Amino acid sequence: MDQGFPTVHTTTTTVTTSSTTTHPIIRFDPYYTRTLPGMLKVAQVVLNLLGFICITVSSQSNSSRGGWFNTVAMIGFWFTGILLVFYLFHIVEKFSKIPWLKIEFIFCVIWTAFYLLAAALAADYARYVEAFGVAAFFGFCAMVAYGYDAWLKFHAARSGALAQGQHSPKQVSTVTSPTY
Repeated sequence: MDQGFPTVHTTTTTVTTSSTTTHPIIRFDPYYTRTLPGMLKVAQVVLNLLGFICITVSSQSNSSRGGWFNTVAMIGFWFTGILLVFYLFHIVEKFSKIPWLKIEFIFCVIWTAFYLLAAALAADYARYVEAFGVAAFFGFCAMVAYGYDAWLKFHAARSGALAQGQHSPKQVSTVTSPTY
């Protein structure tokens, strides 16, 4: 008998693949507002609206600083509000081919910078109009919320996560034995 290679052996092959699980049905899911991204979007919408109201009711709402703040606040309000509705009704999941995380990341980075500028300009003008000081507070809070959201979106996009839905690993094992 040859003591080298055995006459019978078994080969096991394990293949791990990742499948994407999405449900392309439009449905209302209030649970999204209990997730961290959902709470951030709700906070951003509220902060945008509060800052806008503060500037609008002030006596200097028609100044260039007030106009800039209101422009930033209203575009942020509408963009974030529409995204919130898209997530609540799983429209993002239905159109999963769109790079939602990258779009949100770019928007959040831009709005962080815009709110830094708008809130700083409003804070500088607060010595003349108190409402601008309150708007600046909401603006800086919105800046932090958009900045944190940008950080979360960057890490999610970098790791290959989906905006909505999930990746589920699937393992397939096969056993092959040669016949002699």
